[in-house]
Amino acid sequence: MPTLAIVIVSYNTRDMLRDCLRSIAPGASALARDIWVVDNASADGSAEMVRAEFPHVHLIVSQHNGGFAYANNLALRAALALAGAEPAAAANTLPASASQLPPPDYVLLLNPDTVVPAGALETLVAYLQAHPDVGACGPKLLLADGSLDLACRRSFPAPSAFVYRALGLSKLFPRSRRFGSYNMTYLSPEVETEVDAVVGACMLVRAGVVREVGLLDEAYFMYGEDLDWAYRIKQYGWKIMYVPSATVHHYKRASSRQRPFRSIRAFYDAMRVFHRKHYAASTPAPLNMLIEAGITLKEYLSLGRNLLRPSAARRVG
Repeated sequence: MPTLAIVIVSYNTRDMLRDCLRSIAPGASALARDIWVVDNASADGSAEMVRAEFPHVHLIVSQHNGGFAYANNLALRAALALAGAEPAAAANTLPASASQLPPPDYVLLLNPDTVVPAGALETLVAYLQAHPDVGACGPKLLLADGSLDLACRRSFPAPSAFVYRALGLSKLFPRSRRFGSYNMTYLSPEVETEVDAVVGACMLVRAGVVREVGLLDEAYFMYGEDLDWAYRIKQYGWKIMYVPSATVHHYKRASSRQRPFRSIRAFYDAMRVFHRKHYAASTPAPLNMLIEAGITLKEYLSLGRNLLRPSAARRVG
C-alpha cells in the first residue's frame, strides 16, 4: 500500500479547514494517509478545532506567520524526517502519538479551501505509480462556480508570457497557443497534458523528488513558491503532469481575502523573486527594466482598484 503525507497550511480558515479534513478523513482507501496541519498563527481557533475534532491529525502550531513556503516546510521536514526542523516549533506542538507509518512515498500540498472527492487522491497516486518519469502532478481544480481554476495547469511565466498578459493579449486571444500559453487556455480542460507547473493548492510530489530538489524556497512569502518548486523539479529532469481524471474543488483565496493589501504585495513580490532568480540573468537589460516597471505598475493598479472596492469584495487579482 503506497503511503501519502498530506500537508495543509491554514491561516484563519477554521470552517473551510474542517470541511477539507472531513473530505480526506481516513477510511476505506488504497492509500495509507498521514495528515499534517500547520496552523500559521491563526486567531480563529483553527488549532483548537483540529485538536478537538481530528485527533489523528499531526498538528504543528507556528507562533508566527512565516508565509506559505515556511509553514509547508515545517511539515515536510517532520513528515520526511529531514534535518533542519525547528525544535521549538516541533517539540511542543506535534501530537504525542508520532506517526506509525513508514516514511511516505508521496507528499501532497493541499489548501484548506479545497474539498477532495472520494477517489481523487488515489487517482493521482496511481498516476505517479504508473508513470515513473513523472515527478509531480495535479488534478483538475474546479472553482465554486464550476469553472476551471486556470492556475491548475500553467507554463512558466517567461518574459514573453508576462508581456502578453500585460498587454491583455492573453484575454483577447485565449485560444491562441502563443498568447494563451501561460494558463494553456487553448487546450480543453479534459486533456491530460505535460505542463510546466501545477498549483500548490493541490500538488502531489514524489517524496524522493523532494529529497532530490529540496524544500520550498522561503524567499516567497505567499504565491510563486509552487512555480519555483516546479521549475526546479523540471531542472532535475522530471516531468510534471496535469491529470484531469482527478477532480478537486477549490474555494479560492480564503486566506488572501483576509489581508488583501498584504496579499497583493506578496503576489507581485513573488513575480519579482521568480523573474530575478530564473530569468533576469538571461534577459536583456532593457527588457528586465520593462518587466520590473510593469510588475510595479500592475501592483499599484491592483492596490488602487482594491481601495475603490467595498471591503467584502477586495481580493488579490
